[in-house]
Amino acid sequence: MGGDLGPRSALPAALKFAQSHQDLSFLLVGNIDHAPAELPSNAEWIASTQVVEMCDQPAKALRQKQNSSMWYAIQAVAEGRAHACVSCGNTGALMAMGKFLLKTFPGIDRPAICKAVPTREGSSLVLDLGANVDCSSEQLEQFALMGSVLAQAGGIESPKVGLLNIGSEEVKGNEQIRLASSLLTQNPYIRYHGYIEGDGIFTGAVDVVVCDGFVGNVALKVSEGVAGLLADHLSEMERGSFFGRVAGQIARPLLRKWHMKFDPARYNGASFLGLQGVVVKSHGSADEEGFGYALAAAVEQARNEIPQKINQQVADCLL
Repeated sequence: MGGDLGPRSALPAALKFAQSHQDLSFLLVGNIDHAPAELPSNAEWIASTQVVEMCDQPAKALRQKQNSSMWYAIQAVAEGRAHACVSCGNTGALMAMGKFLLKTFPGIDRPAICKAVPTREGSSLVLDLGANVDCSSEQLEQFALMGSVLAQAGGIESPKVGLLNIGSEEVKGNEQIRLASSLLTQNPYIRYHGYIEGDGIFTGAVDVVVCDGFVGNVALKVSEGVAGLLADHLSEMERGSFFGRVAGQIARPLLRKWHMKFDPARYNGASFLGLQGVVVKSHGSADEEGFGYALAAAVEQARNEIPQKINQQVADCLL
């Protein structure tokens, strides 16, 4: 029910995904007036009576929106009726409800928002992207452990972890960053690469980029803005003059290939790592295609038992 488009993107995407994945079952949670006349055989509608608005404060939503689609969806995971929850709604409320209903594993102070970003060679994971504005060095170490587990599940046997900083020299950064670097250096469960700067996020030098939620969210939004600016300029150049239109026609196959690789929809779906269940946050403005990628990310994490593997990794590290 949440996000910029609400059921207009989430519902068609979920129905299409259910029809093409008959080996899976789906609980579609929303207000009854949005229920389609006919559902796929592997889908069930759960009626809710409240909606968490995008402007709702997380604490207020937690107290007053316990009959909302968001609450029911996370509750289904907590009760074992679902393996994963996907939502494009209010991020703060989703985090608050997830932490309340699912809890974090022992040894993990706070969940972290993690998502893949495109790089020269493929993609890298970045966390945290906004769940935790201020982080201790120990929490940054926890993020590194959780990101490494997710990267390993994606096929990287020994993922390299970088700590986002304002410089690569050891003396750079605040006290928390320098202490976190020391902890990561000493942790045998983490393949620590060292500091990376902002431009290093997209080079592919590391597989996991660790930062606090304030820095991570700003970096993500800046990168999305730059990508949008480039796309707009290319469109304007193609429409602007005869020579621009000719050049656009010639370059179109290359631009199509570039778009396929760096299309934000392909990287939609941020994971709330550290919770005792899979919760994936779709971008609020995601279209039907983008929401489909978020659903696919949730299925992959559930099948790979990411929460359980994170719990085991953290437990081993604490022993």
